[in-house]
Amino acid sequence: MRALTVAPAWVFVLLALSSVASAAIVEYTFNVANMTIPRLCNDQVITAVNGQFPGPTIQVREGDTLVVHVLNKSPYDVTLHWHGIFQLLSGWADGPEYVTQCPIRPNHNFTYRFKIDGQEGTLWWHAHVSFLRATVHGALFIHPRRNHPYAFPKPYKHVPILFAEWWKSNVMEFSDQTLTPSVAFMINGLPGDLYNCSQDQMFKLKVKPGKTYLLRIINTNFISQMFFKVANHRFIVVAIDAVYTTPYATNVVVIAPGQTTDVLLEANQPIGSYYMAASIYDTIQATLDNTTTRGLVVYKGSKLTTPLMPIMPLFNDTKTAHKFYTELTGLVDRPHWLQCPNEVDEKMFITFGLNLAPCPQNETCFGPKNTRVYSSMNNESFVLPRQKKMSMLEAFYYNESGIYTKDFPNRPPLEFDYTNPNNSLDFSLLFAPKSTKVKKLKFNSTVEIVLQNTALLDTENHPMHIHGFNFFVLAQGFGNFNATRDRIKFNLVNPQMRNTIAVPDAGWAVIRFKANNPGIWMIHCHVDNHMSWGMATAFEIENGPTPSSTLPPPPPDLPTC
Repeated sequence: MRALTVAPAWVFVLLALSSVASAAIVEYTFNVANMTIPRLCNDQVITAVNGQFPGPTIQVREGDTLVVHVLNKSPYDVTLHWHGIFQLLSGWADGPEYVTQCPIRPNHNFTYRFKIDGQEGTLWWHAHVSFLRATVHGALFIHPRRNHPYAFPKPYKHVPILFAEWWKSNVMEFSDQTLTPSVAFMINGLPGDLYNCSQDQMFKLKVKPGKTYLLRIINTNFISQMFFKVANHRFIVVAIDAVYTTPYATNVVVIAPGQTTDVLLEANQPIGSYYMAASIYDTIQATLDNTTTRGLVVYKGSKLTTPLMPIMPLFNDTKTAHKFYTELTGLVDRPHWLQCPNEVDEKMFITFGLNLAPCPQNETCFGPKNTRVYSSMNNESFVLPRQKKMSMLEAFYYNESGIYTKDFPNRPPLEFDYTNPNNSLDFSLLFAPKSTKVKKLKFNSTVEIVLQNTALLDTENHPMHIHGFNFFVLAQGFGNFNATRDRIKFNLVNPQMRNTIAVPDAGWAVIRFKANNPGIWMIHCHVDNHMSWGMATAFEIENGPTPSSTLPPPPPDLPTC
């Protein structure tokens, strides 16, 4: 038997000191204000941070404490969400309005402060009030601790690639019932040369032959999933949602609103220019934006020639999208790897889809038979407690009643053929009550959720996001989830981990996570009108047994309702 080798104590002291020394306090100041920018032949007023669209890229290292001073000089209420950050014991900084904080009113300030632990890769930040996310957003890069390597060969350069949608008018003029389809897509705030008045508004990535670039791709869209390609080039996917993946070679990336994907792009083609392009993936199309935004990859030494254009998938190419989403796996020996728990304490089955409500008196509504369109989860249409005296997290901390109830159901109230389009207009299934219900979870319990899409009114692919946690994606499929048939498909060895999953239209996904972070954490669709329509709920996770697992008091400058 080999003798066990024990390192001297001083080795562990040096490692600990090195880790502490690598951490820092990183501060930013965000001025949120209106500005006018020219796009698509018009000057348009938008709300932005520090006069930038997209907003500033935040750069931190794992272990750093991030401090962001927000000065709201806009005419709107503002909160910021740090999409994908765990916020371990810092739930006060998570950001969703009326959930973890009341809004920052115009001409008021608030400072977000939180530590970034156990995460490396690409995340992003965005407004979490109304439709401000359309222009109030930016990238958040988490680099490894100093002198710690990436889980892939070090790239020559890091390049943010942010997709966004563009409207003809100020999105803050829309109501949740009148949000119209966008008229253009953007790459890093620029529409590209296929749109009017946009020949000089195209993102260009200049590359050196032989070098490898890390493209940090973020979908900030309200509505649309995207296909992304670069002509004559392949990608190696190395991370999703700031979690390392087994390297995956592909010539196309599919990405849903809220998701991030890190890919290595090697400049290994003949010197020239190559279009990068992004177009919609949508299973229903309807009146959605079916345009293409383009940028350029330009090799050093390239002459003026016509760039090559990639052949894009059809807008409804579900086969390509599903292949990409399901073939990604977790990198078992990566930094921050976690083993998927085998034992489950709490099982939930959550259906979600569109619903109807009676049209308010003296209003015109656009749903069938003059109804309003809403959304729900397990037939409960979530309502933010806007008229209450405090946020949901304050109610949790102070043990106040009357802000929310703890009776969100584990299963839908009625079982039916969820994905059968013949049920699409069954009025006996289409009306859901409005409520502010949450699901209470025990601290450190393991939760498994079947996320079941429905075909009510329409079939859509829904990007479902959980605040405060990554989750293991055990399996995904089409039709109604069947435990007998589908559990044998579970990947419990190296499942991908995400914070946002695109649940297939007329399909399902099964996720699992450890509820080890006390507080109030939303789960909701990251398509903005579905969020405002009620496709959301929250988890109330109780405090742990020790002070180090108990939510601390709120910061003194927390906005009041």
